[in-house]
Amino acid sequence: MKQPVSMLRAAAMSKVVGPALVKAQSVADRARRLLRRRAAPAGASAPALFGPPLAAGRRLKELISLYYLEGRYAAGTRPVAWVTSGVPVEVLRALGYYIAYPENHAALCSARHLGAGLCAVAEQAGYSRDLCSYARIDIGSLLSGKTPVGSIPRPDLLLACTNICQTVVYWFRTLSRQLGVPLVVLDTPFVHGQPRHHARLYVRDQLRALAQLAEEQSGRRLEAARFEQVLHHSRTAVQLWREVLELARCRPAPWGAFDMFVFMAPIVVLRGLPSAVSFYQTLKKELLERSKQGIGGIRRERLRLLWDNLPIWYRMRRLSHLFAERGAALVGASYTHAWATAADLLDPGSPWLSLADAYMQVYLNQDLRLRRELLSRLCRDMAVDGVIFHSNRSCKSYSIGQREIADWLQQTLGIRCLVLEADHADERAYSDEAVESRLEAFLESFGS
Repeated sequence: MKQPVSMLRAAAMSKVVGPALVKAQSVADRARRLLRRRAAPAGASAPALFGPPLAAGRRLKELISLYYLEGRYAAGTRPVAWVTSGVPVEVLRALGYYIAYPENHAALCSARHLGAGLCAVAEQAGYSRDLCSYARIDIGSLLSGKTPVGSIPRPDLLLACTNICQTVVYWFRTLSRQLGVPLVVLDTPFVHGQPRHHARLYVRDQLRALAQLAEEQSGRRLEAARFEQVLHHSRTAVQLWREVLELARCRPAPWGAFDMFVFMAPIVVLRGLPSAVSFYQTLKKELLERSKQGIGGIRRERLRLLWDNLPIWYRMRRLSHLFAERGAALVGASYTHAWATAADLLDPGSPWLSLADAYMQVYLNQDLRLRRELLSRLCRDMAVDGVIFHSNRSCKSYSIGQREIADWLQQTLGIRCLVLEADHADERAYSDEAVESRLEAFLESFGS
């Protein structure tokens, strides 16, 4: 059967033209950086604060660039779904959906310093400034058409999961109304202690109903062998992600949380694909070599710290320099480690129930005792001296209970803690002076 021109063009972009364009852009970027370094006047560079940049970073940029490039050609050639970050995407992957993540897009906008302007667009349209900045950024992007990735394909299906917060339900209802696209809400009961069996069955049945609807929307059939393969890729990638995070136990840590926040992109947007597996295999090999050679993420590791909550995307570079200048290595974060917890739960031999288990037991869908236990385990495993809690104005479900956990860590484990108030994506709710003065005082409290 003859394929439409649009499908042939999309296939060529995905498999031939796109990778070649992305590779050429990567080479050009490296050449420009080299020319800038050569053109810099003698003695102009500051003392080196960081170890050599990870070579895997180039591959990461190519992978994510290709992911967004494929999105430009997805509409009309394959089914498209917009999903929240906690959605069991393995079902959609097995059906060939192109999957877009509004949260990740919002993080990218914020990192490119577009967040405040897009939030303002949403606010001018009547959305409250108290709404999550991720939601305001993406609604602002939808209303204005502004995005740093060229374009995002129009969805055929919207899918929200309540395992991270309830805000996503109202956010995606707004998207559904504005786009005229069907919305599926996957309801995951909150977990106190261990998940109840009836709750597991409740989520399993919703997953099966989702698969049926996704089949109808795509006109494709969910094949058991393909589904099992996707689950295998997903579990393997999550296992590798956990292993690369655990390599930060080494002294000095071969990498830190500022890199982890960036390198977690494939475990989110490419989960279930072989490209995520191969990427983390490459990263693991490089980090192991750095560990053997004693190469640290920062040049002088004096303190080891842990970060709780999302990063402050628009201040990543500035904050990374502040920490490195004072010899403070952020060796882990609850946010990055939260994406490693499914490794022991996903089972390709029992797809539906294991998916229910994995997506019910995400970090934000568990009680404070379980969250406290995870943080205390990370403190011990990573041998940290202190924890920085980002009290996130936008993410109330993540920020609730932080002060109680901080008090418990200080009183029980003797771990020093600091609570910082900021917003993960809207820089209008951030003060350099206030945050940096508190950070400097906290780091000085450990002595020289």
